[in-house]
Amino acid sequence: MNQMPAATELDRTDSVLRELDGARRSGPLQHIVIPPCPELLARLQAVMAEREPDLNEVARIATSDVAMSAALLKQANSPLFAAGQPSQTIGQAMNRLGLDETARIMTGFLAQRAIKVPNSPYLQRFWERSAKRAAAMTFLAARMPGVSADLAHTYGLFCHVGIAVMAQSVKGYLGTMVEAGARIDRSFVATENANHRTDHAVVGGLVARLWRLAPPVVAGVRLHHDLDTLKERGSESEVNTLIAMGLVAEFFMRRHEGLDADIDWLRHGRHALEWLHLDEGELAAWEDELRETLDAL
Repeated sequence: MNQMPAATELDRTDSVLRELDGARRSGPLQHIVIPPCPELLARLQAVMAEREPDLNEVARIATSDVAMSAALLKQANSPLFAAGQPSQTIGQAMNRLGLDETARIMTGFLAQRAIKVPNSPYLQRFWERSAKRAAAMTFLAARMPGVSADLAHTYGLFCHVGIAVMAQSVKGYLGTMVEAGARIDRSFVATENANHRTDHAVVGGLVARLWRLAPPVVAGVRLHHDLDTLKERGSESEVNTLIAMGLVAEFFMRRHEGLDADIDWLRHGRHALEWLHLDEGELAAWEDELRETLDAL
């Protein structure tokens, strides 16, 4: 895995954080409504940030919301985790899922509840695809030394959250999505910027910033369309690794759904594989391994 001097990593991430803070104070982002981070998610983040998370507190957070408890039980009894007698309590579900997977499911549930997606053909499966991307990122992290599964999952879940927020709060954005998908003369984000003076990568980065997600996730979400850095060997960073993994995860998802590779993969997929030191054989083998997980989602 590529490593980099800590100062360079911090400088790049700090630059993104300063950009987002400035845009929120005086730029077009000040007019975009960002849903607040749910109180239960803030509590969960605080617990999971501890050196030894309090399992009882995680259980209390889970059981404070009936629908979230049901989501945990459903996942614990799904084909991916089911073994023996069905889990009937949150404690049993947590034991079967493990603490980290429990926290990931709760994070996804709370994010989906907080950020409503408008009724549009282009957004019908937004959170389903976000969950798929997050699962694919977790799968990849488990096979890459030094990559945090929690950071990978969170990045996958929030990577495109700016699309949902813009659709919710920016007038005419659904029409922009239609236009951006049809144009071949410029990128999706270029059309967003032409119409709204910002784009979903910037808005998504701001959501991650205001929700106090880890700085590498904030920077990764903000920069996930700035893909030329994958070709620059001197810009080695944890952020680039998340972005490269995100391209691979998207590739897996589209293949699973029977879709052609998107333009980002066609232009930058090779650079993503080089960054991650993966070859075509590993990619094919991992796609087969991941299929069962994506089927379940």
